Amino acid sequence: MKRILLGALLLMSVSAVFAQKFQLGIKAGTNISNFITSSSQYNNNTSYSALVGWNAGAFINFMVGDHFAISPEVLYSTAGARIKATSSDNGTTVTKNDFKLDYLSIPVLVKYRFTGGFYIETGPEANINVSSSRFEDQSIKSITKSAEFAWGAGLGYHSPIGLGIGARYNIGISKVNDNSNVSFNNSDFRNSGFMIDLFWTLFNNHR
Repeated sequence: MKRILLGALLLMSVSAVFAQKFQLGIKAGTNISNFITSSSQYNNNTSYSALVGWNAGAFINFMVGDHFAISPEVLYSTAGARIKATSSDNGTTVTKNDFKLDYLSIPVLVKYRFTGGFYIETGPEANINVSSSRFEDQSIKSITKSAEFAWGAGLGYHSPIGLGIGARYNIGISKVNDNSNVSFNNSDFRNSGFMIDLFWTLFNNHR
């Protein structure tokens, strides 16, 4: 009986110590996305403009000391752009179409937490393409890469009651389009965009 009680106390102690070292949170917000491309590949008859979307998911803050945290996230997140194409084959024709991408995003961020609740963050992001929309007469997924990689940097505020707000800029490291399938232009383009999120951590909000 003593061994059982000792084991239970030890388990409770380990659990209590571990619980003080991380925060579990949920988040959701708005994405403002666009494409960027190199000037040498840019098609003068094609231009990109911003597209508004959304993101939602969960994250964990693993605390390292008093000011640092490592924060992996799992998000459903939209990306893409509005594409304007100008053709002059039979007179001038302008078409505008939304190129909508959907990703399962996995950022892993390093955060520096200032005294008072403000923080800055940066880190890599892997995005798995789960798009189901179409662009003109083609499936988006068939003309884009199955995954792409990005880097993010941002800042935010985390209140003592667990509510917070954050803003982040993400820039693509790898290209989005698959040139073996794409037919609407020859440009290589990458994702870029801003995220503005509200979030809430469920415990350890005094940290």
